[in-house]
Amino acid sequence: MAGIECTPVRAGASSVPCGHAIGSEKWRGTELARLLQGKIKLVFEDGLGLVDFHLSNRTCILYISESDLVSGNAFRRRLVRFRKACNLNGIVIAEKTRLSDQYYPPVQNFVVLELGMALLPVTNQNEAAQLIFNLVQERSREGNSNPFMRKKCFQLPDASLLQTVQKIPGVGKVKALQLLQHFPSIHKLSNASVAQLETVVGRTIALSIHSFFTQ
Repeated sequence: MAGIECTPVRAGASSVPCGHAIGSEKWRGTELARLLQGKIKLVFEDGLGLVDFHLSNRTCILYISESDLVSGNAFRRRLVRFRKACNLNGIVIAEKTRLSDQYYPPVQNFVVLELGMALLPVTNQNEAAQLIFNLVQERSREGNSNPFMRKKCFQLPDASLLQTVQKIPGVGKVKALQLLQHFPSIHKLSNASVAQLETVVGRTIALSIHSFFTQ
């Protein structure tokens, strides 16, 4: 535990080769690791700290299991420490099952609205393995693409982020997509001024959004 406390997130996450992932030693021998090893090149290392998996392009995965959701708020402290410790792109994967379903909505608000991180639900480790595989493939394509062309194409936001923005009064799916095209994270959206929001959705809804985040 002392090593984890001293090094909340291990340095050098940006050096992970495309098509690879570095997994925390605690995942060795698990069903998730077995499923991943058939899809990607997975290497285990000790001392990753708060992170469960490192992908390429400075992307990290933090995994919240069903038992984490049900047992309490310890995982929240881990996510807050991650957000404060580094500027890596953190993606949270959470097991949303019949048992943990009732605990998921407040976690969604906490992760997406308060921390500004992407939250992706899965029902089991098989789904999680497929999701991580897709993320590895996506990061590999980004790493091999032309950096001058990359930002010209708007990528659809993940479903949980889109649903969270739609909870703002007056914001439907169309306006949520428009907002996320200009403000691609909750952090940027919540810090946008009324004037900046007005150019996207008009004065009335801009005031509603600004009030939502500043109350």
